[in-house]
Amino acid sequence: MDDNDDDLSVSRRTLLHASAGTASLSAVGSARADDGGGDGNGEGVPWLDQNCPEATVEPGMEPCEGGSAEGCADDHPATIELRSAVEESLEAGFSDVDALIDAGFKPYFDALEVGDDSWSHWLHPEFIGDDGLVDPERPESVLVDNESWRSMGVMFIATRGGEPVEPPAVYGADDTEEQCSPWHTHTGLPGRFAWWYYQQVYGHAADDLEFPCRTPCMLHVWTVDHPETVYAHDAPPQENRELSPASDPSFETDAAPGEDELGWDVLPNDLVPDQRPEERIPVDL
Repeated sequence: MDDNDDDLSVSRRTLLHASAGTASLSAVGSARADDGGGDGNGEGVPWLDQNCPEATVEPGMEPCEGGSAEGCADDHPATIELRSAVEESLEAGFSDVDALIDAGFKPYFDALEVGDDSWSHWLHPEFIGDDGLVDPERPESVLVDNESWRSMGVMFIATRGGEPVEPPAVYGADDTEEQCSPWHTHTGLPGRFAWWYYQQVYGHAADDLEFPCRTPCMLHVWTVDHPETVYAHDAPPQENRELSPASDPSFETDAAPGEDELGWDVLPNDLVPDQRPEERIPVDL
């Protein structure tokens, strides 16, 4: 990739953040103020309306019903066991982008998120569609560092057959100790849009799929040291990611791990959806 191409790429990325992020969010906010964000009659997508009173324009999340991270501890045996199992699973089969592609994971790079874009979610439709919950060998999503192109954690998604279900506590469900259930659901527009987009593009949902008021419950488990907790929602700061660049990928690309940021533009064409997330945002926003 020559300097001119790189300059174009940076400019395009900046424009997408501006147009698909801040500008669209402002438009959605105006829509909600004017008419509730949608008329609910199937014409357009009801991004924010009276049927979703908890929904927000900004990124937003809340604990799942009955869930709380207050009883969680990184040094609890159950946490140590879960994190170790996740780490072993990533090392064995899902260590970097090449391995994720071979395993059937699909990339997702946020379009409406206006915060940290240094990491990405890779989703596995088969694992999301099965009956397993909190299975380190079949994580519904793997969290990837976009600089090194290496995996640094997983995101379990509480679904069975692709449909949301009530998630289990990590420990303490038998009332013998304080419960640890750090599952969260996204009520903000970026997270809701991401789930809707996944269902449309990878979940084989109908084009008129109803826009959700919230996402299924999700649980992060980080395998790199995190200054907050193993279960933190946000990614660890770059200084906590002691990850060496992945080996050069087997697919054809001008980009290199550790030198170029991971994104749609560096992936093989057969892995890029016909419409990227920013292209699925309705024009009336």
